[in-house]
Amino acid sequence: MQVELASRRRSLPRNIVALGTVSLLMGMSSTMILGLLPAFLVKVLGASALWVGTIEGAAESTASLTKIFSGALSDWIGRRKPLVVAGYALSSCVKLVFPLSYAVTDVLIARIIDRIGKGVRDAPRDALLADMTAREWRGAGFGLRHALFSIGAVLGPLAAIGLMMMSHDNFRLVYWIALIPAFASVVVLIRAVEDRPVNDGMPRPRFRLRNMAQMPAAFWRIVAFAAVVSLARFSQAFLLLKAVSVGIDPAFVPLTLVLVNAVYSTSSYPLGIVADRIDRRLILIAGVIALVLAELVMAFAATPAATAVGAALWGLQMGTLQSLFGTVIADAVPEERRGTAFGIYDLAIGVVALLSSTMAGALWVIGGPLATFGIGSLIAAAAAALLIANWQSAASLSAAAP
Repeated sequence: MQVELASRRRSLPRNIVALGTVSLLMGMSSTMILGLLPAFLVKVLGASALWVGTIEGAAESTASLTKIFSGALSDWIGRRKPLVVAGYALSSCVKLVFPLSYAVTDVLIARIIDRIGKGVRDAPRDALLADMTAREWRGAGFGLRHALFSIGAVLGPLAAIGLMMMSHDNFRLVYWIALIPAFASVVVLIRAVEDRPVNDGMPRPRFRLRNMAQMPAAFWRIVAFAAVVSLARFSQAFLLLKAVSVGIDPAFVPLTLVLVNAVYSTSSYPLGIVADRIDRRLILIAGVIALVLAELVMAFAATPAATAVGAALWGLQMGTLQSLFGTVIADAVPEERRGTAFGIYDLAIGVVALLSSTMAGALWVIGGPLATFGIGSLIAAAAAALLIANWQSAASLSAAAP
């Protein structure tokens, strides 16, 4: 038995790296497509800006609704990997539609199906990662996966820009090439990531919606706090709008996202390691402070250099918070309900993110970037105050908590 446990521990880092590599490849493929999609819709298919917003809103809402069911289903069947494979395979296959699209409705259907694939895979994947990591280094595990994903999100736009320059703006060629990392991610997932039974041999919870009400109070506090933070974190499309507003050439506006994801990728893993060694509440506070600073800089920036500073701070708060939320959720719930927990969390954050971006758009119309990012900084500051005011009740977030 001891030999078996030792062998399993040695295999865990390889599994985590493999799962992170899957995220890197799919992230690269998706950002190659999505980074060019608004321009493709408007310039090639003749869509309006209203269509662009409708497509993205429908796609993200679909993903949020799907995640809660896939997470609970993974708890019920006692296996995570089959659902993860199904989700990545669905997203990869539907990407064939983008280079073949000749109508806006083609893109709408493809985006919805792609997000269904994301919804199917995300909660079981995060639960699988939590199952494969011990509590004392779970932050590093989640940090590594997010770091590798964000590297893909850096490589994707850079590859798309380079291919567009070499092909004289051949959108469809870029979309065909984007299929390569997408299908490679499925191959790596199938061959390199090992499945792990959920409480093998133990009774598993039935697939019932009422099980959601049985989650620990600590879990709901985490979801509530993350929801308030998400209300302050608008869609990254508003970072691009800010870049345009300060005079950055539209051809180089995607470099804003490259900067965000570069900082995200370099900070996520080290901060995950730190979160395993000190009180995680301190890391959460630091992340929210970084968000407040990013919003303030974006609100008042008047030059490309200042906007770049704001984008870097935005990447830092993502590197601090994204993986840590997954870590503390995994710590707060029992193994047999982790899929359901991640599904609830993803649904809540998805709904709040949709409301947040709608609010940000209205604020932009009323008062431009000053109103949008200024209100965002106030909401983020309120989230920090909420955590500080409930410091003792949030003790379950601490790395030292039982």
